[in-house]
Amino acid sequence: MKILVLCTGNSCRSQMAEGFIKSFDPTVEVVSAGTEPSGQVHPKAIQVMKEEGIDISGGYPKNVSEFLDEAFDYVITVCGGAKESCPMFAGEVKHRLHIGFDDPAEATGTEEFILSEFRRIRNEIKRDFRKFYQEVIDVTKHPDQ
Repeated sequence: MKILVLCTGNSCRSQMAEGFIKSFDPTVEVVSAGTEPSGQVHPKAIQVMKEEGIDISGGYPKNVSEFLDEAFDYVITVCGGAKESCPMFAGEVKHRLHIGFDDPAEATGTEEFILSEFRRIRNEIKRDFRKFYQEVIDVTKHPDQ
């Protein structure tokens, strides 16, 4: 099973989704990328994932063009707001899904509010990707259960 999680900057949502999928099942091959990769994984994304016991600090934003020659079972876009357009992946894909989330990097206000937005989005990503894993990947890997 090979999965690409795709967004624009590849600094928050797609990195968190990649981290969660790897934590659910280390045998699943998962990468994340963006169409306009930012300079680094957002420090608050790293912080809120550490609270879940998942270390994404070794990750870095990657350009989707690095993966165009690879085949994927699933390409999942995670962009959310109306201001964003979800990128398309032109490579070989068996299944395309969209599981959208707000961009926590766009949150403004107090430090506490911004951190609460990162936690909210993290929790939504965990919930939705756990559901995806249980209903799609786990069923595929263990059809008898």
